[in-house]
Amino acid sequence: MAISNNRLLDIDDGKVTFRYKDYRHQGHPKTMTVEADEFIRRFLLHVLPDGFQRIRHYGLLAPRYRQAKLALCRQLLLLLGVVVTLTGIVPPQDKPDYRDVYEKLTGPSLRDCPVCHRGQMVVIAILPSSDRAPPLGNR
Repeated sequence: MAISNNRLLDIDDGKVTFRYKDYRHQGHPKTMTVEADEFIRRFLLHVLPDGFQRIRHYGLLAPRYRQAKLALCRQLLLLLGVVVTLTGIVPPQDKPDYRDVYEKLTGPSLRDCPVCHRGQMVVIAILPSSDRAPPLGNR
């Protein structure tokens, strides 16, 4: 729900007056009057298209297990060499190879042969790519 009916105070002469909390001033309630089309524009910014799900209470920042999930994220970032501080993110000085990071996270190495799992994968040649994009078909 984008706005409840009890927050709507007045609709008159193409203007809408509603109550809101001003979080810049400790959440004190205030009123605002805007043109009807501006009110509808602001209202529709909160309406999700069909098939979309609001994710406010899902994922990494969901209240349940939030601390554990964030701690795991920090550990994974440390494996990548990224340091998260209170002032921001410090990028790694020397970026580790993605194959080494994959091996640290999962165990198996991307350098091992996927068939025999004993030999090492070696790049023999890199095939040239075409500068031309594939033709667009009628979809």
